[in-house]
Amino acid sequence: MKFKTKNLVTAGLLLALGIILPTIVHMSGINGAMFLPMHIPVLIAGLTLGSTYGLIVGVLLPIINHLLTGMPPIPNYWIMIVELALYGLVSGFLYNKTKKNLWLSLIISMIVGRIGGALMVLILGRGFGIKAIPPLGGYLKVITLTALPGIIIQLILIPMIVKAYEKNRDSMIW
Repeated sequence: MKFKTKNLVTAGLLLALGIILPTIVHMSGINGAMFLPMHIPVLIAGLTLGSTYGLIVGVLLPIINHLLTGMPPIPNYWIMIVELALYGLVSGFLYNKTKKNLWLSLIISMIVGRIGGALMVLILGRGFGIKAIPPLGGYLKVITLTALPGIIIQLILIPMIVKAYEKNRDSMIW
């Protein structure tokens, strides 16, 4: 894959946004699991830049955030790497394969990422016996009920951002 400067800059900006948003959410005292601030830039990366960039942003974002702020904490860190990587990879892949069906790509990638996160909970909890891992039932509650405000925000905000990006993609100076 050939990396274009414009796409690298956009990916860098989305990475920066993925560091700033969670920092603001955590500084305000809001639970990050409620508003899912790292998910938004990763999904946007996949949908606007494609699956490779989406995957890279999805893997790097929790790593950089953890190194800079300690969030997400270990062992949630490992779960977030898998979940966000799948968001970026699947959203970009499906958006390309479904001839730009934004809603289908977004919703399926959100489901696949959560399934990947749930599998990591099982692997880390049962496979490696890590006691700090939440039980699967607790994790499922967090990724559905607790995360409902974040899911709604994603479903409203991401399509607007992606459509605006695509409309103005060619007129951007960078």
